[in-house]
Amino acid sequence: MVTTALLSSLATLAVVFVVFNLLPSEKTIEKQLLQKYDTADPQFRRSMGVLLGPPIIEGNKVDVLLNGDKIFPAMLEAIRGAQHTITLETYIYWSETIGKEFSDALSERARAGVKVHVMLDFLGSIKMDVAVIDAMKAAGVNVQRYHKPVWWKFTRLNNRTHRKLLIVDGNTGFTGGVGIADRWRGDAEDDKHWRDTHFRVQGPVVGQMQAVFNDNWTKATGQVLDGQHYFPELQAAGTHDAQMFSSSPTGGSGSTHLMYLIAINAARHTIHLSASYFVPDELAIKALVAAQQRGVDVRIITPGPDIDSDIVRAASRERWGDLLKAGIKMAEYQPTMYHVKALIVDAMMVSVGSTNFDNRSFSINDEANLNIMDRDFARQQVDIFDADWAKSKPITLQAWENRPWTEKLHGEIASLIGSQL
Repeated sequence: MVTTALLSSLATLAVVFVVFNLLPSEKTIEKQLLQKYDTADPQFRRSMGVLLGPPIIEGNKVDVLLNGDKIFPAMLEAIRGAQHTITLETYIYWSETIGKEFSDALSERARAGVKVHVMLDFLGSIKMDVAVIDAMKAAGVNVQRYHKPVWWKFTRLNNRTHRKLLIVDGNTGFTGGVGIADRWRGDAEDDKHWRDTHFRVQGPVVGQMQAVFNDNWTKATGQVLDGQHYFPELQAAGTHDAQMFSSSPTGGSGSTHLMYLIAINAARHTIHLSASYFVPDELAIKALVAAQQRGVDVRIITPGPDIDSDIVRAASRERWGDLLKAGIKMAEYQPTMYHVKALIVDAMMVSVGSTNFDNRSFSINDEANLNIMDRDFARQQVDIFDADWAKSKPITLQAWENRPWTEKLHGEIASLIGSQL
């Protein structure tokens, strides 16, 4: 009798857990946006900077870093040169060779008196050796595990920090798609080395990046990081106009979704979308189709067979029908896993960062994207997109319609949990 009662209680708890995870925490955007302006209209910038979040700030310099051979040395150089503060927030951090390099560099700076704060997502860093975390703490690194499960708040484990932020001395920032793991090493030369892009940022917008880090740090610790070593006076460093945009279920989870929809809706010439995890909802599909139908050239790159989540690829491909029928060009990257997350609109506006084109990023996870308004920078990103496109396999409507029935079935099943992907 006791065993039956216990099993019944456990089953009830399991159902409650699933329900709490699957129910949306906030109202979602329900209607397709009307096209009221395009990217050439000053209203586009005003809406991006006022309706959505922090203002667009002038005077920034954003450098593109392609693949681990360029990304990791730049990040480690900045860490090793830190004089006052380091703030790092990331999803993936594993105990591998690159993880050791970062842990050693962070620990050395902490022992030198630099204030080092590291925010790790609990699930994303679950492969990290606890001994490494303990060694960092012993060196003086303040390490926090975001949403470490406790029995009375276990459902919040589904809300992860997916942000990728590194800010050094409050004046140099990094963001993009890269996690701290060996799969990001190299130059995307084979299937063991992923293709990804990260960005080094200098100028006034770094203050916004630091504020985004502070958001989760304060939630997790109750401590506010403030003062000149975290928020120094920042002078112009370049010519890029930019804003650091963030979202979370506790502070407007649908805002990133809205940002993407506004940008797509404002396009009048081109949309280049690099999407490492592409599971669009109905509104996003309608927005992309509407853009193509009004004459916008829409191209999308997704991962090919080399992907770390087969269920995401199945759910993604299941939703391509309307896109391909509208004439949208889609292609799958072939050499290795494609982990790039970038939206380029009219070769003018670029959005890069941690956000995937799926419901998990749009409404469940904590995300952060850097939006850059600069034609020269955008054209550079288009050139990079074109180079990736040349290594991708175009997918035609006929090929999609003729895919094996097993793949279709897999896609239908995967779509049942599309809201969680």
